[in-house]
Amino acid sequence: MADAELLEVGGRRVDLTHPDKVLYPGEGYRKRDVADHYRRIADRMLPHLRGKPLTLRRFPDGVGSEGFFQKEASRHFPDWVRVESVPRRGSAEPVHHVVCDDAPTLVYLAAQACLEFHVGLAPVDDLDRPLLVVVDLDPPPGFDVGELRAVVRVFRDRFTDAGLEPYLQATGGKGFHVVAPLAGRRAFDEVRAAVRELAQDAVRDDPGRLTTEQRKDRRGDRLFLDVGRNAYGQTMIAPYSLRARDGAPAATPLEFAELSKAAPQTYGLGNLPRRVARKADPWADVHDDGADFGRLPKSAG
Repeated sequence: MADAELLEVGGRRVDLTHPDKVLYPGEGYRKRDVADHYRRIADRMLPHLRGKPLTLRRFPDGVGSEGFFQKEASRHFPDWVRVESVPRRGSAEPVHHVVCDDAPTLVYLAAQACLEFHVGLAPVDDLDRPLLVVVDLDPPPGFDVGELRAVVRVFRDRFTDAGLEPYLQATGGKGFHVVAPLAGRRAFDEVRAAVRELAQDAVRDDPGRLTTEQRKDRRGDRLFLDVGRNAYGQTMIAPYSLRARDGAPAATPLEFAELSKAAPQTYGLGNLPRRVARKADPWADVHDDGADFGRLPKSAG
């Protein structure tokens, strides 16, 4: 078993230590497999990461053990990894986030056993003005996948009615994200108020199936419409990021036409390369469609 391999990525040399270490024991996927995934997917993933602060979720001992979230960049990261100071509300001390602008950085982080990449909704040069708005559809255990797809379509239509262009992502976790690009002219507080109003309207129309209740013990068997990611310092799972779950699923952008056959964990380390080889990125133009909410609720200003 090799103790280390040297990877050549984008003109940089990346050390991959313990490449045969198993990170997904159920499937036998090793650190080398994870690094290869991110090297192969870099061209498609990087447009969704560039210029935005990252939160890393690392699993040095694999998904069978405790991992950890990391916002503050490690001091041992090489100097060619971009790090930006991000003010932290309520504290005089900023957080020094990694910003992943290139393939060597992405593969280097994978070599640090980063399985999940969580990306901010606003760029580091304008941290209070998001470029995306997201509704995370979070179903309870046992929620019917057909019902979940129906709720996706509800939010596709509600975003469209609000003057936005909706996009879809299977999260690789429990649910789907319905996302819309923004023009970057409104602050997080305005955007969050607007999308909260959309979610509350949906709950009023379908109170037996949907909820915006934060407390899990009050949700019952209803699907949680999570709009809390639309806030300063919050993140969403990045497109094409692996998830630290059995099966090595991946967050995967989809076309709405694919929804009838899709589940939150349809794609992952085993089959995502085939999809990428035959299909263009459904989110390739996501930031070309940025808009403001066409009809903001009065409470949002």
